[in-house]
Amino acid sequence: MTSRSPGISVRREPDCGCEAAADLISVDRALAIVADLARPVADCETLPLGAATGRVLAGAVHAAADAPGFDASAMDGYALRADGLRGDGPWMLPVGSRIAAGQTAGPLPHGQAARIFTGAPLPEGADTVVMQEAVTRRDDLIVIATRPAPGQNIRRRGQDMVRGIEVLPAGRQLGPRDIAAAAAAGAGHLSVRRRLRVTLLSNGAELAEPGETLDKGQIWNVNRAMLAAQMAGPGLDLTDGGIIRDDRRAFTKALIAASRGADLVVTSGGASVGEEDHLPPALAEAGATIHLRKVAMKPGKPLTIASIGQALVLGLPGNPVAAFVSWHVFGRTIVAGLSGAEHRPRRLMARLSEGLSRRPGRREFRPVRWVGTGLDGLPVLKPGPAEFSARLAELARADGLADIPADIDSLAAGDLVAFIPFG
Repeated sequence: MTSRSPGISVRREPDCGCEAAADLISVDRALAIVADLARPVADCETLPLGAATGRVLAGAVHAAADAPGFDASAMDGYALRADGLRGDGPWMLPVGSRIAAGQTAGPLPHGQAARIFTGAPLPEGADTVVMQEAVTRRDDLIVIATRPAPGQNIRRRGQDMVRGIEVLPAGRQLGPRDIAAAAAAGAGHLSVRRRLRVTLLSNGAELAEPGETLDKGQIWNVNRAMLAAQMAGPGLDLTDGGIIRDDRRAFTKALIAASRGADLVVTSGGASVGEEDHLPPALAEAGATIHLRKVAMKPGKPLTIASIGQALVLGLPGNPVAAFVSWHVFGRTIVAGLSGAEHRPRRLMARLSEGLSRRPGRREFRPVRWVGTGLDGLPVLKPGPAEFSARLAELARADGLADIPADIDSLAAGDLVAFIPFG
């Protein structure tokens, strides 16, 4: 992997009232570093169409044939020749045949109509379909009161897809709509990127597993279950490396072992600079290249991105809310890059239901609740408390994150804000 600069330092005047940002790099700069580092894995596999949901296309899907492959009726009704309706209406035509989807039809005789159903091929000679609600049926005759327009209610051959056209691009993460398009294109098997191999390491002597009795000074391990849930999906092969004891050598050994088989190693805890934060020295002993150490964001400042051999290492903060937000902003970007997926994070403009104030200096991702829709059609968001980094219940109630620029110290009710919805 290419070694990257750890970033730039941001200098601020001492009397500006801003949070100190020396040695921090901006979120955008950090995301650019991530985009440069997270290159797609090379290996691919071919899967049956029904097993490809959630995976990332390795190559484009092209239509194997025109779709539809023939002129077809778009309605249940009657196929006829429009130019056969002479003079003023109403017109009466005999019904000479019946054509259902999947059947073939012979030529339509002059002066007749054919009973036809949605999706059925148009008989030769017919150039319009009159929907059944627009006719009166009298035994084997129909009566048409209003002259139909030629070509109405017909799906033309190739109207949806022309043979050879690109239907889905490489890099598309396949959802139900994409599976439908691939099926319509005649693709029974798809070439997809192999599943990413991700190892999750937890760190902290104070951690106990949820459900266990807490000893004095212990807390339940939130990050292990939360991060595993965030990584759950058909495109990732997740290995839980367990809890690494608060020991630099143990951390180093775990990092080296995990990096040998993983595309991405994710750690939580130990990423700061205290005496009990063992990630930085462990990475050094493991021979890692450090790409960035601290990001000008709240929460999530002590974020580490490194590489050991061919594996990327994402060191998340130990604070669960900070870990959640950091994964949402950076982890998903790394996974998209490694899997070769298109990555267009969903962002909306919204308005605040009430004002907020904050200490400027770092870009903030604050949990917010969607409480309504304004007259302008924009979501209305209720911001969470200013100090939210330890409030998991508040995070659970949130519908997304408000993305607040670093230099903003206050926003008023009704002000616009960028909104990153969950899900």
